[in-house]
Amino acid sequence: MPDSSNEVKSNDFQENLNLADINVGDSERENKSTDMLQQQLDQLQLQEPKFKFWNTQPVPKLEEIVTENTYINTSVAVEKVQQEPYNLPNGMHWNEIDLTDPGELKDLYTFLSLNYVEDNDNMFRFDYSPELLQWILMPPGWQKFWHLGIRIDGSNKLIGFLGAYPAHIQVYEKDVKCIEYNFLCVHQEFRSIGLCPLLIQEIIRRANLKGIFQATFTAGIIIPKPIASCRYWHRSLNPKKLIETRFSSLKPKMTMEKTIEHYNISKAPLQNIIPLQEIHVKSAYKLLMNHLKNYKLYPLFTEAEFKHHLLPRKNVIYSYVLVDEKENVTDLCSFYNLPITVLNHSIHKEIKAAYSYYNVATTISFKDLLHNALIMAKKANFDGFNALDIMKNDPSILKDLKFLMADGFLQYYLYNWKCPDLSRNEIGFVLQ
Repeated sequence: MPDSSNEVKSNDFQENLNLADINVGDSERENKSTDMLQQQLDQLQLQEPKFKFWNTQPVPKLEEIVTENTYINTSVAVEKVQQEPYNLPNGMHWNEIDLTDPGELKDLYTFLSLNYVEDNDNMFRFDYSPELLQWILMPPGWQKFWHLGIRIDGSNKLIGFLGAYPAHIQVYEKDVKCIEYNFLCVHQEFRSIGLCPLLIQEIIRRANLKGIFQATFTAGIIIPKPIASCRYWHRSLNPKKLIETRFSSLKPKMTMEKTIEHYNISKAPLQNIIPLQEIHVKSAYKLLMNHLKNYKLYPLFTEAEFKHHLLPRKNVIYSYVLVDEKENVTDLCSFYNLPITVLNHSIHKEIKAAYSYYNVATTISFKDLLHNALIMAKKANFDGFNALDIMKNDPSILKDLKFLMADGFLQYYLYNWKCPDLSRNEIGFVLQ
């Protein structure tokens, strides 16, 4: 492989590519993209030892059998943390992105839309809207200090970004305060000069300065060392549009009419499901947190964090509940919106994709709950619905609801923490 910047870049690239393939739901396109990526990775691996960067970091080795649930490097006093930022190449400087400033938010949105997710065929591009970026990157306790950019001196052009935000998670029997980091991205013209490792090291340094020494993230390929692996499943809601945009294709011996009929879904929910409201927060929060205790990896949300993550926001997060006669929440389903821009199409400009978030069923079956989520997503004009096979998203239920399994896997990682491997149904944690 080339220098460590390309190793990190290619990892990040595969994560994005796999997610794009998942939305496609078309095995031919998925296999083509996977083959192209594998060729790229094979070429990279011929040039230098694998995992050059990650082998210098406090993470377990790939072949290591982990039996402990503990930190790798001990925490240190803040005054012993490196006080100065890592050096960047000449002509570049670190910059903290102010997501409360409309101009800077638009600058980040534009940068990510052009560089974060790449489609080899130049047909599709993920569209992390400004509102979605704020929802992900600005939970309670967020800090501008962790919205880290790299800019060119003089022009101030944004050429790199890594965002982080505080998190408190349960890992087996231990609670861990950490950061989640997301949106690792470098401009296409600057991917051969080692900026990705610098972004990771600098964001970790900044977390250390705040007394946080662990991190969590996800990636689409295996690097040292995943704690869990899961898979995306895709459910078409508007097959005609997906086929017209070449996001998917007609299956053998299937007509458009038969395909539309196959994926048809009820217009009315199975139960009297309603949007989550402020009055429901306390009981919904209690319901979710009690449910998450069934897993071995899950977030320890505060009530304020629950409100931030689950209260509906237009075109961002959709949450629905069933309530009893006392207005207490008994069942909860939710999904968020990650649209995809359609390039160079005469009619369709966007594909609206829903991603399953947190779901709890106590008075109805989980299958019915997820069915309700599909119905509400269809009513909100979503074109497709994606779900990881974690928590109660069992493959048998997904198949019954006409989900198709995607080729790509998603790996969960901890930084400066090790623990025994987790199975997919032991994961109760969704990273957007």
